[in-house]
Amino acid sequence: MTDTALSPEEQLIEDIAGFTHDPLGYALYAFPWGEEGTELAHATGPRQWQADAFREIRDHLQNPETRYQPLMLARASGHGIGKSALISMLINWGMSTCEDCKVVVTANTDNQLRTKTWPEIIKWSNLAITKDWFTCTATAMYSNDPGHDKRWRADAIPWSEHNTEAFAGLHNERKRIIVVFDEASNIADLVWEVAEGALTDEDTEIIWVAFGNPTRNTGRFRECFRKYKHRWKTAQIDSRTVEGTNKQQLQKWVDDYGEDSDFVKIRVRGIFPDASELQFIPTGLTDEAMKRVVTAAQVAHAPVIIGVDPAYSGVDDAVIYLRQGLHSKVLWTGNKTTDDLIMAKRIADFEDQYQADAVFIDFGYGTGLKSIGDGWGRTWQLVPFGGASTDPQMLNKRGEMFNSCKTWLRLGGMLDDQETADDLSAAEYKVRVDGKIVIEPKEDIKERLGRSPGKGDALLLTFAFPVSKRLRIPGQQNQQGKAITDYDPYA
Repeated sequence: MTDTALSPEEQLIEDIAGFTHDPLGYALYAFPWGEEGTELAHATGPRQWQADAFREIRDHLQNPETRYQPLMLARASGHGIGKSALISMLINWGMSTCEDCKVVVTANTDNQLRTKTWPEIIKWSNLAITKDWFTCTATAMYSNDPGHDKRWRADAIPWSEHNTEAFAGLHNERKRIIVVFDEASNIADLVWEVAEGALTDEDTEIIWVAFGNPTRNTGRFRECFRKYKHRWKTAQIDSRTVEGTNKQQLQKWVDDYGEDSDFVKIRVRGIFPDASELQFIPTGLTDEAMKRVVTAAQVAHAPVIIGVDPAYSGVDDAVIYLRQGLHSKVLWTGNKTTDDLIMAKRIADFEDQYQADAVFIDFGYGTGLKSIGDGWGRTWQLVPFGGASTDPQMLNKRGEMFNSCKTWLRLGGMLDDQETADDLSAAEYKVRVDGKIVIEPKEDIKERLGRSPGKGDALLLTFAFPVSKRLRIPGQQNQQGKAITDYDPYA
């Protein structure tokens, strides 16, 4: 019995199957590199950085020990390096080499997704040798195989903090999932967190790529290169090192703005800026504060101030913070404040323990705590974040406290909690026509972070009003605390 010769289509299927775990080999095979009359006539293959990324994917998938562990790639870069081309080749490889592959693509804005990212994906699909295997529309690419169009597909999905269901349904067990975040700096943290739910399928090839210009110095894309760098395979790519970029234009930017300017860092060097464009407290300030050590002896002369951010709704935590001079620390965090008596007892205990000179509580949910404190002879003060500012450049009390905290950090303030640092640096601002600076509402920050910036707010409260160190008379140091010494809220 003799073997029957394969038809051209059967031979193509067999060839493509050989690249199941080799995206670089696929890219070199499937696209018309160097062919006259095509868009790739000038090129011999993927650019070097693209080939390097494909090799990382190949090595991950060809290793049985890592194949079914999520592979997460992050690339921060300057302009013009070919991010969309890599995304497009990656998706085409993923779809062509794995039956029922599921791909989700999103970008920083709906406009970016529909007018830039997705058209590039369609262009490369039409260039591929497998173009007849798929149908492309304005928002999707799906298999022409009968009965597979619903589950063998790639979709362009705009993100929304209020509608993350599309990213919650990424499961594709025992097959392949590819998640693409384009211009990832401006995709909300909450969307990242929901997308992580797709990483739990067993025996599934999972590839998550996040690319973009490093426009923001906060958020999850930034943390791929910092807090989560042990999870992500990262690279920061200077446009000047990449084939096919306009080196003269890039050099003009360097000449005009300077090598170390944020403009050049973002658009040329692929480096995160010292401060995001609208960031009120630069990450550089909080990073330095996290490295500092301030001893008790250095701040013994300074008043002790406690800030309290209560929480009464949802999953938000209540926070109690202490600041003395350039020193600060979290005293307590816990579930929402459901019992004012218990919370008030906790505040009073800390006040006595640290001999605090002032206690400032957020007015929003603090009135019950204040009333209990009054009954115990405490002099706690409520602070309305929306109240009047004594700082002429800030719109309200919240802005005043932010500005005071920023000055404190510049003078050498110390932080020992990363979440607090993140909360402070997350806030953005705008300037009104009258010149007043308006800090972004807490609710907006909460939506972007996916959690309440409660630790940051509790620290901010320690800047509410000027405080002098109390004169303590020997024998009366704990007199204020005696009003509740015998009180047991659990009795």
